[in-house]
Amino acid sequence: MSPNFTYIDFAIFLIYILLIVGLGIYSSRKTSQSKRDYFLAGDKLPWWMVGGSIIAANISSHQLVGVMGVAYDRGFVAMVVEWGAILIGFNALLWIFLPFYLRNGFYTMPEFLQRRFGTGAKTIYAVLVLLTYIFVEIAAVLYLGALTMQAMLGIPIWTCVLILAVTTGIYTILGGLKAVIWTEMVQLAVLIIGMIALSYTTIDAAGGFSAVLETTKDWKLIMPADDPDFPWTMYLGGLLCISIFYNATNQFIVQRTLAAKNEWHARMGIIFGDYLKFIIPLLIVFPALVAVKLFPDLDKPDLLFSLLVENLLPTGLVGLVMAGLIAAVMSHLSGAINSCTTILTIDIYIPFMNKNATERESVNFGKISGVVIVVLGIICSGLIALYSEKPIFIYLMSAYGYFTPGIATMFLLGILWKGTTHTAAVFAGLLTIPLSVALEFAYPELSFFNRTGIVFWVCMVSSVLVSLVTKKKEEKELVGLIWNRSSLRLSDEDRYLQRGFRNPTLWWGIITVIVLFFYIKFA
Repeated sequence: MSPNFTYIDFAIFLIYILLIVGLGIYSSRKTSQSKRDYFLAGDKLPWWMVGGSIIAANISSHQLVGVMGVAYDRGFVAMVVEWGAILIGFNALLWIFLPFYLRNGFYTMPEFLQRRFGTGAKTIYAVLVLLTYIFVEIAAVLYLGALTMQAMLGIPIWTCVLILAVTTGIYTILGGLKAVIWTEMVQLAVLIIGMIALSYTTIDAAGGFSAVLETTKDWKLIMPADDPDFPWTMYLGGLLCISIFYNATNQFIVQRTLAAKNEWHARMGIIFGDYLKFIIPLLIVFPALVAVKLFPDLDKPDLLFSLLVENLLPTGLVGLVMAGLIAAVMSHLSGAINSCTTILTIDIYIPFMNKNATERESVNFGKISGVVIVVLGIICSGLIALYSEKPIFIYLMSAYGYFTPGIATMFLLGILWKGTTHTAAVFAGLLTIPLSVALEFAYPELSFFNRTGIVFWVCMVSSVLVSLVTKKKEEKELVGLIWNRSSLRLSDEDRYLQRGFRNPTLWWGIITVIVLFFYIKFA
């Protein structure tokens, strides 16, 4: 155990873990055996729970540990992926995709592809996204969380992996999305409190907020085209593709909006998430920027988080900040596990294995598949341990680039162009991995963002060409599935909710202007 991690800190840390597991198990008792209740929390979430749970699920150890490592290594440019989500991914979800998801009553993203194209496109998405969740989301989050726990507690990394996986799996599998959401809200509060404490302590040790202001002379959000990790060309394809996939077509994120009370609550929840997505990354990046003065020349930037906790925080706060880290890890894991079980049940088990499955049989299969997902995540986290050349967050973005171009193509063309055919969607889905691998093999020096962008646009152009020579669906089959201006109109009931300061467009406009100001100022 780290000398700075006292018995008081351990007690705070342990009590938090027990409380979260207890809350999750208690919430599971309130969950019925219906699919809608287990997988979508009964469609009863208010806007603040939608937005809070989106960010609680999104901000995990790859942000706390990974983004902090990137910010230490590369500077303020670490913000581009986080704020890029506000300008690209969440906007795509808010203004393009959300109406179709909610008005059609979908449980999962593959259901949209089933309705728009057919079984082939749906199955390809399910396979690609499950691979992404297991190899990227669950495995990487487990590894990064365990890495920091090992540094602080001095116990073997595999023991840490098992603790995180088993404790999170228990309440997630038992309680479904309702247990996930309730625990996520507590975890978000603990995460924010913990990061405020760590940021304040680090900035104070580096000389106060003036130390942060000193770093502004080096802030850049737009890097040269030959930058190895964040070239400005990423905005032309790579970041566009990854952000749209992750925030607008990703079961892991979108499932929370599907569980909203109505469309107004879903929209306001996304915009509330924008504000959290703007503020929380600053709490992660600011201490990393000034930490260079305190701990120069770190060999492994991903260890910065544990180094700051171990050397700067007083007794009591160490346990609180570690609880914040574990809160982030557990909320992300629980969301990923629940999304996997939802897709496996709704898109694989029911249509292919048991078309007449009862509500109870469906929920039971979801629980069994959750156990399998947890075991696979534990095994795959060992593969992540082999990657150490760059900060893990760079690995994560690179890994997304293998799976996401085809998915983004299927959804974007599917919803924006009625001429897109099923054959074209399947072609894009099948092309994404082999083309990504071929490009990396042929041009290993190519930035992963540029590689992803090239694959994305090849998938888009190829899909258009294939669509021109293959059979299209009839107009009547596409009713309610193609975007047009009327898609932005709310129902009479929802329009009544958005009067005055309750208008989502007003709050969306404010946060969008703020983010654009930073991009223009630090271009």
